[in-house]
Amino acid sequence: MEHTGPLDLGADEGARLLNTAVDLVVRHARHVAGGPVAPPEPGTGALRAWLAGYDFTGAAAAEDVLEEVVGRLCAWGVHTTHPRYFGLFNPTPTWWGVAGELVAAAFNPQLAAYSHAPAAVEIERHVLGFLAARLGLPAGTQGSFTTGGAEANLTAVIVALTRRFPGYARSGVPGRAVLYASAESHLAWLKIAHMTGLGRDAVRLVPVDARHRLDPAALRELRAADLAAGREPFLLVGTAGTTGGGALDPLPELAELARGWGLHFHVDAAWAGAIALSERLRPLLTGIERADSVTVDAHKWLSAPMGAGMFLTPHAGALAESFHAATSYMPAETDGAPDPYATSVQWSRRFAGLKVFLALAAAGLPAYAEQLERDVRLGELLAARLREEGWKRVNDSPLPVVCVADPHAGAAWHAAVAEHVVTGGGAWVSLVRLAGQPAIRMCVTSHRTGEEDVEALVRALSEARAAAGGAVDAKVRTGETGPDPTLRPGRTGRGS
Repeated sequence: MEHTGPLDLGADEGARLLNTAVDLVVRHARHVAGGPVAPPEPGTGALRAWLAGYDFTGAAAAEDVLEEVVGRLCAWGVHTTHPRYFGLFNPTPTWWGVAGELVAAAFNPQLAAYSHAPAAVEIERHVLGFLAARLGLPAGTQGSFTTGGAEANLTAVIVALTRRFPGYARSGVPGRAVLYASAESHLAWLKIAHMTGLGRDAVRLVPVDARHRLDPAALRELRAADLAAGREPFLLVGTAGTTGGGALDPLPELAELARGWGLHFHVDAAWAGAIALSERLRPLLTGIERADSVTVDAHKWLSAPMGAGMFLTPHAGALAESFHAATSYMPAETDGAPDPYATSVQWSRRFAGLKVFLALAAAGLPAYAEQLERDVRLGELLAARLREEGWKRVNDSPLPVVCVADPHAGAAWHAAVAEHVVTGGGAWVSLVRLAGQPAIRMCVTSHRTGEEDVEALVRALSEARAAAGGAVDAKVRTGETGPDPTLRPGRTGRGS
């Protein structure tokens, strides 16, 4: 059928456009490994000059626009799909996930109401149920797909407040409510406390032990002080795979403390929750099965395109109470199938779960387990090779996050080394501080990374160390003089 309006290309023209997009994407995938991981500088001036040519007052050939956009993305951006991207938890997405994104965009189902998209809703619930079972959560666990870990963790706080404070739904947050999370946890908790009205001071960041895990002894002391001051603890967060060093908090002990104290126990397993798919690795998550809620991001170690966060909780009643809403313009609820808008933060929502379902269905559990275990072995190889090169590893994690440092060098020297690696284009690494010590952080995050990429990274670090050693003043090497590394290229940040 021919197009009937100014925004309808028609099926034939649409097919040509999509074929152009596919050709460009495949070409990039084929060639990305042969180019730099990142540009030497952001190119802001060139990008703004190019965009100034688009005033949107007239039409342009879509294929030409697509080619220009892809060209700029290739030239001006960190390529997280590069096999030598050793940065934050940004994966190379699987082709199944990419195909799922296309289908979801084309069908564009509305996931607010069950009756509008029963197939889409059931597909997502099937994936969530599968993951809940792998994590050992009770039968009947419910949840939702989210934009990412921050939204999933926000959901956890809201559900925890609903469970703890009967008047929260109508009267708001009690003024003395506090929550506990590791000082090494993802600091989205501060934003969440701000958004929910708790206030950022309600986030009690608990000191960590020598392995950068939440210290239960410090937690006990902090809670005792809060109780003495009249504060009301309601939530304890355990992190399974911290952003900085990949630390796994002592989940069994935290679960026991939370139960004894009457706290909601949430596990932020945004990254490491993926290891539930490996029989060999999932014992590392022991204790997560006792959680009152869990966050996992498929767009991290499950290699789904962003964003595909997931929130799970066995407390279906509290979840429904937290987000229930009713209005005349929404369709009537389907018996036995709650509407997603009434059990999640979002109202209208993209079909985020299809890309995860398609990858799991096509690849199968054994393939995912094999990939996860392979990544862990590559992390072990990286740590061993850097140790041979004289680096000191400063994190202790069974996960493929490796943080190394020169104990005699300061922040500026580590920043210079990382910057040399990043601007050289041969690899991408980031900076982090663990227990106040500057370090260079590397994470195996792409399923395309192999042993040859690990060796290339080791060489790049050796070259960068030699360059920085000759260029940085001795007083900088032995002190903290110089710019803070968190302001330099390749910084770790907390928003992974």
